[in-house]
Amino acid sequence: MMTFQHDITIASAWQVGTDWFLPLDQPRLMGVLNVTPDSFSDGGQNMNPARAVGRALRMINEGADIIDIGGESTRPGAKRISDAQQIDRTVPVIEELHRHADVLISIDTTRAKVAEAALDAGAKIINDVAAGRDDESMLSLAASRHCGLVLMHRLHPPGEDSYSDRYHEAPQYKDVVAEVSDFLNRRALEAIKAGVDPASIVIDPGLGFGKTVEQNYRLIAHGTDFVEGGYPVLSGASRKSFIGTISDVEVPAERVFGSLAVSVAHWLMGVRLFRVHDVAQHAQALAVARKIAPNGREIPTSP
Repeated sequence: MMTFQHDITIASAWQVGTDWFLPLDQPRLMGVLNVTPDSFSDGGQNMNPARAVGRALRMINEGADIIDIGGESTRPGAKRISDAQQIDRTVPVIEELHRHADVLISIDTTRAKVAEAALDAGAKIINDVAAGRDDESMLSLAASRHCGLVLMHRLHPPGEDSYSDRYHEAPQYKDVVAEVSDFLNRRALEAIKAGVDPASIVIDPGLGFGKTVEQNYRLIAHGTDFVEGGYPVLSGASRKSFIGTISDVEVPAERVFGSLAVSVAHWLMGVRLFRVHDVAQHAQALAVARKIAPNGREIPTSP
């Protein structure tokens, strides 16, 4: 049988510009486009701008509402690169994609100079995995440009982190759900104090960033806790190591089915935004999940 959870308020739209709102009445897919040589799943595949734009156009045709472009890998162990390198990698792709498609473009960066260059080139969203803590100018930039802003939780920068199944010492949390939720609410408040419109903020629990396999699954199971905070929630589980550990799939690109399972579960909890590598598969799975649970709040239970 199907039963309803207790009532929760789900944000109806995400403001990504002074006059642009993305309705959240259906699953919204953010297609991953890394123009890097060393990302964990697609590193080196899209370094050529023409190839990167071609990949973006395919994801749009498959159902992507947003293309998230990143020029610096955030995988565990990744080394920092300069702002100029990030700009050189991402801006030509953003400019060309902006000319070819009427799609929302997100810049995946923790650096304000990179974000500003991307916004100038046509991006409408800043996806900051450091939640504005790497660069004190990021929040004020987001406020002044009235763009969408994703704030993610991570425990350590990539150079100090490990894959979820490879920690020698597990990251320490008294209550991972409460601590991640508290962090995101505090960062959202800081963004609002800096002038960011609350309607422009999305939160991301940061699956795979500073969490063990079990801690990641606890965060997933408590997706509703994050939805209840009132901000739209971004689910970013696609192809990550904690999925491979449980499904016994070593190659990231082959972790599609496990990734779909997390996204469908999150839809049922009220999550609306999904950052994914495999757009067509997620579009199909979430279309079916939406038919079963149109408002995303029906949870299967035992009779």
